[in-house]
Amino acid sequence: MMNSGIVIYGRANSAAGYEIRDFLTRNCFDYDWIELNTDDEAQTLAGVSGLTDPRLPLCVLSQNSRLYRPTLRDLATALEWFKGPTYDSYDLAIFGAGPAGLSAALYGASEGLRTVVFEKTAVGGQAGSTSKIENYLGFPEGISGWELANRAREQALRLGAEIVVTGEGIAGEHQDGWQISWLATGERIASKATICATGVEYTRLGLERENDFLNRGLYYGAGSSEAELCKGHVVIVGGGNSAGQAALNFARQATRVTMLVRGECLKCTLSTYLLERIEDTASITVLTRTTITALEGEDTLERITYRDEASGATASIETHNVFVCIGGRPRTDWAKPGVLHCDPAGYVLTGSDIDRSSLAAWMWPDGRAPLFMESSVPGLFAAGDVRHNSTKRCAAAAGDGAAAVSMAHQFLTLVKHQRRGGTARAALR
Repeated sequence: MMNSGIVIYGRANSAAGYEIRDFLTRNCFDYDWIELNTDDEAQTLAGVSGLTDPRLPLCVLSQNSRLYRPTLRDLATALEWFKGPTYDSYDLAIFGAGPAGLSAALYGASEGLRTVVFEKTAVGGQAGSTSKIENYLGFPEGISGWELANRAREQALRLGAEIVVTGEGIAGEHQDGWQISWLATGERIASKATICATGVEYTRLGLERENDFLNRGLYYGAGSSEAELCKGHVVIVGGGNSAGQAALNFARQATRVTMLVRGECLKCTLSTYLLERIEDTASITVLTRTTITALEGEDTLERITYRDEASGATASIETHNVFVCIGGRPRTDWAKPGVLHCDPAGYVLTGSDIDRSSLAAWMWPDGRAPLFMESSVPGLFAAGDVRHNSTKRCAAAAGDGAAAVSMAHQFLTLVKHQRRGGTARAALR
């Protein structure tokens, strides 16, 4: 992917500006952010009427190419990232371009399968927003999540995979031995095998005024694009590895970082090497058994309130930047319950975790058991964090992707000699 850089002009604490910066950062694209603080700056630098001009943020791609308040799809199209799928049918369709999806793309394409990957937002998934991954094999000095994702993307493309950024699957159907997938654009794709690698999304806080401050002081994820812009007091909500890496990353620029952790100690949820670094960083404060309870401010976030669960006491922190890295909810909204079997938390059941007696006989006429990593729908596999009982680690997800391709090969071999036909179908949504 060519990377010549762009210039973004926008207001401070602009939600649209943050979304663009985050999108470009996670896709390893260089940009310059020019913050506009007065009407005169907006008129002189961006050529708009003032700070309230609805055309902001402005993205300047070249002397003759300017995008006013673009959507991520508009930006991806202008950068020639978005190109629809080349074919109507594929051997392997993969949904999600995190470590599992990218690994599956690499191995699928390298082993001769016509392979396409659809990614809703940015290549890399949650791992792509991590400032540094230090426990991934082969990188003794660590590597940023977006750099690792970009290398994997380039490798998969070189081996022949197609990757469609801002391509979102919204529904699926098992029809006559094919996996039929519908995209948000209305396009229909058929594949002989499909891998669901859609991962998880961060759990919302569920607080009043949360939507008012979303991407305007309250952010979900590690906020790698914002580290250099945050100079004051930064709050991290969460106690896992992504939260720990975020705290260390922000500590390089912010005057103070506070971690709010629901658990009794970081040792239970954080890798030892991160725990030791956090303990050695004077500007990081860790508050355990603590829950954020309120968000306050006018146009942007100005302070939060938290509660000490041990004593019940509450206190406030003056802050303009809160980054939430807690839990996760599997991204399976596209699937209709009852066809795709999931555990109570929504993670996809595969292989021996599926109750064979509950499988639809018309979809499994040969009476075989689902392959390892195969879901309750023949030919639909799950890999990475979206799969039941998966290990929530980047390297494990990459291994899942490779294993899922191996299972897809076994499936294709099984069906190759079977007579195709019939009209049985099951709408997944």
